[in-house]
Amino acid sequence: QVQLVESGGGLVQAGGSLRLSCAASERTFSSYAVGWFRQAPGKGRDFVAAITSTGVSTYYADSVKGRFTISRDNAKNTAYLQMNSLKPEDTAVYFCAAAPRRGYAAYYTAQNNYNHWGQGTQVTVSS
Repeated sequence: QVQLVESGGGLVQAGGSLRLSCAASERTFSSYAVGWFRQAPGKGRDFVAAITSTGVSTYYADSVKGRFTISRDNAKNTAYLQMNSLKPEDTAVYFCAAAPRRGYAAYYTAQNNYNHWGQGTQVTVSS
């Protein structure tokens, strides 16, 4: 079982930046793809970004392209989500998740393919 813990959330003004971290409990983290999802108040959980196990490929929701960057440091068992130019509509609880297998692009955008989830971290963007 891979345990994931998000950190780095908080309150930021529109146009500001935050860097979220997702720390994994074990060394085998390097074999998992990592996805970030978010859930706004009263809304469902939406895909934000994903990165393959090696970090070679990344995927982003259209709403965050050009503003968010996903990365990982397998030596530290940690994945990151750098969020720039934040907007009020980015306000949500952000979750990181780990998927045990590789797949095609669509695989990484579907939350059902992720077997391990963190508890989430709140990001609030004020106007």
